[in-house]
Amino acid sequence: MQKEKCFYLGKIVKKYSFKGELLVKLDTDEPELFTKMESVFVEQHKNLVPFFIVRSSLHKSQLLRVKFEDVSSEDEADILMGAALYLPLSFLPELSGNKFYYHEIIGFSAEDTSFGKIGVITGVNDTTSQALLEIDRDGKQILIPIIDKFIKNLDRTSKNLLLEVPEGLIDLYL
Repeated sequence: MQKEKCFYLGKIVKKYSFKGELLVKLDTDEPELFTKMESVFVEQHKNLVPFFIVRSSLHKSQLLRVKFEDVSSEDEADILMGAALYLPLSFLPELSGNKFYYHEIIGFSAEDTSFGKIGVITGVNDTTSQALLEIDRDGKQILIPIIDKFIKNLDRTSKNLLLEVPEGLIDLYL
């Protein structure tokens, strides 16, 4: 499986028992959606390797306690510590309205209610405390915080994101 066709689910953060159980910090607002998985891809040496799940359950609401099929000792669990987990994009629940997944809006055009056409969304920077839209306007990068009140309309058909950002924010980049 190629990483581009998957989404990041979370990261293995701790061992749970001496029998190879692991705790996964999920990157989701709805961890209960991922308690019935049969398998998951684990990143090892920059490759995604499928691992089958024997059982899983929520642990302290945000962690997923997982027992993988071929991991039955602390030593085998140690090898997986810190590894990222991925699932195919097809496993994502479909969103509607103005809600979107970051990967979904790449290539959309961005427009502001008063400024007009801003440019094309080339990425989302979610490494900062506030996720930012990365918008290309004739070779210049414009960064706009992803804040619910800024998002006025998401049109998946025409691939357009209508924003209403504070006056002067876009001008800072031009």
